[in-house]
Amino acid sequence: MTQQPHTTPPGTPTTPPVWDQGHQQAEPAPPPGRPGGEWATGGLVFAGVLMLVNGVLAILQGISALAADDVYDRIGDYIYKISLTGWGWIMLVLGAVLVGVGYGVLKGAWWARMTGIFLASAAMVLHFLFLPYSPVWSGIMIAVDFFVIWALATAPEAPPRRTA
Repeated sequence: MTQQPHTTPPGTPTTPPVWDQGHQQAEPAPPPGRPGGEWATGGLVFAGVLMLVNGVLAILQGISALAADDVYDRIGDYIYKISLTGWGWIMLVLGAVLVGVGYGVLKGAWWARMTGIFLASAAMVLHFLFLPYSPVWSGIMIAVDFFVIWALATAPEAPPRRTA
C-alpha cells in the first residue's frame, strides 16, 4: 500500500498550525517612526544628528559673537548691515530651535521632518549672509544644511498607522 502525500504516518508528532492562538503575537508591532515604535533609522538619523550638531555649533557661534566682538573680523561696507551682537542672537536662537527639531527628527516625528527642511533652508540663507564674517565656516555649514535638506526630503515615508 502506498502512502498519500497529504497524510502523515502514524506516530509522527504534528506541529500546531500557524493560525493557532499560541503562535500569534498579542498585537501587531507599531510601525517605525510612530509613537511606541522604534527610533528613526537611515537618512533620518543622518539628518537628525547633523541638525543637532549644526544647532550646537550655531549656539556656540552665537555665544562667541555675543561675548566678544573680537572673535570675528570687522568688515567694511557690507550691504546686510547687522551688528555682531545681532548675529549672535540670530545664531543663538537658530541653534536652540535646530537642536529641538533635530531631536524630533531622531524620534521620528513627522512634524520635525517638515520643520527641519524649513529650518535648514533658513539656516542656509543665514549662513550665506554671514559669509563676510566667516567665509570658510559658513561655506561648510551651507553644505551641511544642504545634506540635511536632502536627507529629510528623500527619507522614506512611514507607513500609515492602522487603527484597531
